[in-house]
Amino acid sequence: MKINKIFYLAAASVLAVSCADLDTEPQGSTVTADQKAEVAANDPSKVSASVTGITTMFSIYEKSFSSHHDYGHASMMLFNDSRGIDLIGFDTGYNWYSAGLTLGDRTLNAYGSYYAWVNAYNQIFAANAVVGQISAETENSTLKFYLAQALCIRAFDYFNLIQQFQFTYKGNEDAPGVPVILDTNADEAGANGIARNTVGEVYEQILADLNLAVDLLEASTEVRADKRYVDLGVALGLRARVNLVMQNWAEAAADAQAAIAATDAEPISIEEASKPGFVSMTEKDWMWGIYIAETDRVVTSAIVNWPSHMGSFNYGYASVGAWRMINPSLYNMMNVTDARKGWFLDASSKSVNLTAQQQAYVTQNKMPAYTQVKFAPYNGELGTSTNANDVPLMRVEEMYLIVAEAQAMAGNPAGGKTALENFVKTYRDPQYTCEAASAAAVQDAVWVQRRIELWGEGLSYFDLLRLRKGIDRASTLFSTVDPDKKLQNYNYRIVDTVEGERAAIETVKSGNGSTTGTDINYLIYQIPNEEIQANKLINEGDNNLGAPQLVPVPVN
Repeated sequence: MKINKIFYLAAASVLAVSCADLDTEPQGSTVTADQKAEVAANDPSKVSASVTGITTMFSIYEKSFSSHHDYGHASMMLFNDSRGIDLIGFDTGYNWYSAGLTLGDRTLNAYGSYYAWVNAYNQIFAANAVVGQISAETENSTLKFYLAQALCIRAFDYFNLIQQFQFTYKGNEDAPGVPVILDTNADEAGANGIARNTVGEVYEQILADLNLAVDLLEASTEVRADKRYVDLGVALGLRARVNLVMQNWAEAAADAQAAIAATDAEPISIEEASKPGFVSMTEKDWMWGIYIAETDRVVTSAIVNWPSHMGSFNYGYASVGAWRMINPSLYNMMNVTDARKGWFLDASSKSVNLTAQQQAYVTQNKMPAYTQVKFAPYNGELGTSTNANDVPLMRVEEMYLIVAEAQAMAGNPAGGKTALENFVKTYRDPQYTCEAASAAAVQDAVWVQRRIELWGEGLSYFDLLRLRKGIDRASTLFSTVDPDKKLQNYNYRIVDTVEGERAAIETVKSGNGSTTGTDINYLIYQIPNEEIQANKLINEGDNNLGAPQLVPVPVN
């Protein structure tokens, strides 16, 4: 099977050094799996390098293919955001994510689907290696902690995969999902292949991993060294995300509240939000992040990293034409009193959040209107090519928004509305009011706040899928600020026309009018061709259906 025989080779090479303590005896001879387990039980510190190796895989330089958008999970975040409605970029040669803008990255030969598959399964392989070394019944506190790390990361990767390769959970429980490969069936998968498990089966495994991880972390006294590792708050936060997608509303609210109670993270204040930031996992609202060191190859490359493609204040692809901008429609939903409005330039390319020096840098570099200035450069150095920013995987603000939505949908819309208002008023906009009364209206109000608060953090596309919002880019208002029509290829609309059902019937508005079709699967990836060719139990007929290329709505 491809994900074992080929894709896993990348993971194996990354872990070769970190796992050396467990893979070889002092004399250099290879040890068996049983011997590894015995070594781990006798000296839990031997597992430490393996766990650190898994976290390292979040940020690897050109490991899957030689490409400047191959730098780990942060690249997948930008792939996802580029497919949505709120993060806009010009379709230029410097924009390595242009295919996401046109949803042209969802064919079986596209970078997007290939990278989503390879990146996740490589990390799953590494997690399986740790899970297979530690008994779930261990009484050792350190081993409980290490096992929980591997389980959470495995669940995280399967959660990403199932949302990218099949429609949302509710109503699609029996639809084909992705192969579930664990430490217990990895050899069989490698030898004979493995079929797609159902969506329901994938989510069952995700919850099983997270449930066990929560139990282990509650019982462990180990303290994580830094926020690249999972703690109880993160495990609960991951389970809250999963329950939200599954529409387990009461469970989602309870998990998010428990995550807030368990973490030492707290929301940044209005004052703290009123300037560029989001650069280091030491920031007080980060619960979990990708650690980046100055000496990492993604940093020394100068341009093969997340700040290069996302950042406005540093050297990289964004600063030479691939600017990342907010959809003006979303920008205009924010009050002028909202600190987050300053995370983006206005129509005159100004932001009240910037210092005089930062604003001069904006003007000097001719940044377009609505360009993001949310993410600060490394060490605050304007124009730096040392792009060693950490990458956020979870911030505590998300938990407050999950509580508000889940409470409303669990039958308490008034409570959800109050929770939403309290959060936004306290931490972002003192003048904010929520006019929603029904549960559905509160959910929509929370969605708007999620779009603003979590902009650029890789979660917005998953919200479009779980809420069945479709993609409507024909009302971006960019026609008034885009005289060169650089956003022509961005401007189109995909709308789910069947209320309460999977997004299988879509209307595509184009320059030639409207067309309709069944199972025009623009919104999810196809399984990559490499997997189809190598896996005996997945053939072309088992793949997600294709779709014709979108035709944009003309920009007036």
